Amino acid sequence: MKRTRIKFCGLTRLDDVRMAVELGVDAIGFVLTRKSRRHVEPAQARALREALPPFVSAVALFMDDDAQWIEQAVAIVQPDLLQFHGAETAAFAERCARPYLKAVPMASVADVAAFAAAHPQARGFLLDSHAAGAAGGSGEAFDWTRVPRDFARPLLLAGGLDAGNVAQAIATAQPYAVDVSSGIESAPGIKDAAKMRAFVAAVRGA
Repeated sequence: MKRTRIKFCGLTRLDDVRMAVELGVDAIGFVLTRKSRRHVEPAQARALREALPPFVSAVALFMDDDAQWIEQAVAIVQPDLLQFHGAETAAFAERCARPYLKAVPMASVADVAAFAAAHPQARGFLLDSHAAGAAGGSGEAFDWTRVPRDFARPLLLAGGLDAGNVAQAIATAQPYAVDVSSGIESAPGIKDAAKMRAFVAAVRGA
């Protein structure tokens, strides 16, 4: 049976990171773009990143940030993966010389394959519900039947997921991984232990 991997995004507190690790989450996302309500400064993200054991990936999220800021943040945090949520071109993303994921704004993109073709080096694509130019973490879902099947690269499903709907999302879209932020929160950047636990249980049950 195929295992659906789990990424918790927008973590800002050490206790939340420790809980995520305890629950067996595969990746932790730190939001380093200052546009976000879940933004953490690089030094804070580095401290949180140091709490991660081997085999739990640290992902640094950016959205239309300038190259110098990204370079500084990456040097401090030392993430395993970058995640780009804006209008970043492939050339821009590749200059960072780190493996990266590219977010697909499903409210604006009709053809995922054509979008992905513009990022030949991306390790995977995060299908999110927002429109181009808008931030993720909105708590809104999109039509999961639009997720392409048998895609050549990993697809991560995001947008409006929570413990109540993630099993249905996995059954419908069969993604490589699911990515949750607002669905496990009591407030932006403040995760709720019971919601985190319930989300992981729902994914494992699916």
